[in-house]
Amino acid sequence: MKLNQYIDHTLLKATATEKDIIQLCSEAKTYNFYAVCVNGSYVPLAKKELENSSVAIAAVIGFPLGAMNTQAKVFEAKQAIADGATEIDMVINVGNLLDGKYDVVENEIRLIKKAIGNNVLKVIFENCYLTPEQIKTVSQLAVNAGADYIKTSTGFGTGGATFDDVALMKQVGKDQVKIKAAGGIRDVETAQKYIAMGVERLGTSSGVALVTTGTANSNSY
Repeated sequence: MKLNQYIDHTLLKATATEKDIIQLCSEAKTYNFYAVCVNGSYVPLAKKELENSSVAIAAVIGFPLGAMNTQAKVFEAKQAIADGATEIDMVINVGNLLDGKYDVVENEIRLIKKAIGNNVLKVIFENCYLTPEQIKTVSQLAVNAGADYIKTSTGFGTGGATFDDVALMKQVGKDQVKIKAAGGIRDVETAQKYIAMGVERLGTSSGVALVTTGTANSNSY
């Protein structure tokens, strides 16, 4: 599979305007990216712009902190699907995980997956705040709860994807769940290494640069 079909072309900045989202969708169609990834308020616009294209729409839920209550996340996920998203990228409540409330974390993932049915659920861990053991623990919780993907990062924390973290996630997830690497993927070599490790989706705002010049600027997600 070509690199473009691994990419979730992403724009999640607070300053994103409708014009920016329209451009994002246009680029996604031009370069045949797998999906766009946007905040929930822009899902209807993305649906309109991507009509009659093969590009999927992913909406982030509980983004970027993950600290809102579960009912709010479930409602947000249902609304995003109703508006036209077919994929949900949810952020776990990191504090709950750090507190050892594993049943709460797992149940929240399960409830959101139940709410969106056959649509794709990606679970964002924010690995920069976790120990290797916590990454392995939450990977198993996501598998238990029926997640489709486990994802490294929001891109808004203190660090993005790392090869070591992906290796840990792969060790636990094996073939039971797919992996999305996000945050800091700014050159083709890095992207290809993740793919070689078994990553099936890459979250980046540098998609166009990656498939045209091979590198991106340091301000990219």
